[in-house]
Amino acid sequence: MEKRLHRSLTDRKIAGVCGGVAEYLGWDPTLVRLLWVILTLLGGSGVLIYIVLWIVMPEGA
Repeated sequence: MEKRLHRSLTDRKIAGVCGGVAEYLGWDPTLVRLLWVILTLLGGSGVLIYIVLWIVMPEGA
C-alpha cells in the first residue's frame, strides 16, 4: 500500500493538517504541533504554511 499525505479525520484540532503530517511521517502529532508553534513564533511563516497545506492536502479517507 502506498503511503499518501492527507489531512487526518481522526486526529484533528483545526483542519487535520498536523495530524496528517504526523501520520505520514510516523511521528507523534503533538511533536508536529509543537514544531508548528515554534515555527510560527520564530518567523510567522507557520500560519502561511498551515493555510497552504489546508488548501492543498486532500481530506483523508
